[in-house]
Amino acid sequence: MSGAAARRENKEPPTVKDNKKQNEEAGFLQWEATPQQRVHALLSQAKDQLPLEMTKILGFSNTHVCMKEAVLLDYYVSGLCWAKETNFTPEQTSFSMAVMQRLLDNIREKRMPLVENLMEFAKALGAARQCRTSEECTTPLLEEEEAKALITYIRNSLFQKYRLYELLFTTSREELLTGAERTIEVFGCQGALAPLEEGLPTHLYSQ
Repeated sequence: MSGAAARRENKEPPTVKDNKKQNEEAGFLQWEATPQQRVHALLSQAKDQLPLEMTKILGFSNTHVCMKEAVLLDYYVSGLCWAKETNFTPEQTSFSMAVMQRLLDNIREKRMPLVENLMEFAKALGAARQCRTSEECTTPLLEEEEAKALITYIRNSLFQKYRLYELLFTTSREELLTGAERTIEVFGCQGALAPLEEGLPTHLYSQ
C-alpha cells in the first residue's frame, strides 16, 4: 500500500500538540488561519456551506459589495473545494491553503514579481516532498502525483492570473473606476430629424 493510500485510510486529524511537533520536524507550511481540526470539519461539509464558513475564518463582512473580499473568498473556497475533490487529507489541505495564502501575501505585502514567487512556491513544495523522519510517518506529505496536481492547480488559479491579482492589491477601487479614460461617440446632426410619417410621403411609403 502506498503512503498516499495509507494516509487516506486514516482521516482522523492528529492533536494540536502532534501537529506542532510534526510541523517542526517536517518544516512544511500549515495554514495559520484555522487549526487542522477545523480543516477536517470543513472537508466534511457540503459545498454550499463552505462560503459562509470561509467568510468567518477570513473575517470578511462585505463580500457582497467589496470586490477584493469577493475575489479572495472565491480564491480560498475554490482551493478548499479542489483539495476536497482531490481527496487530500486535512494535513495536505492545510498545507495547500497555507501555500495559497503565502503566495498571495507575497503579492500583497512584498510586491513580489512572478518569477520570485514561483521560486517561493518551489521551495515550499520541495519541503512537502521531503521524507519525514518521525516514528509515526516516514513518507513525504505529498506524493509525486499529488504534488503535480497541486502545481497544476496553483498555475491555473494564481500564476496565470498573476497580473490581475497584482492590480487587485495595488490599485484602489476608486482609481480603477475613475482613473481609466473612456471615449464615447455621440451621433449628432445640424437639425432635428422629422418623424418617419412626416419625412416620407404616404403614397411612397405604401408602395
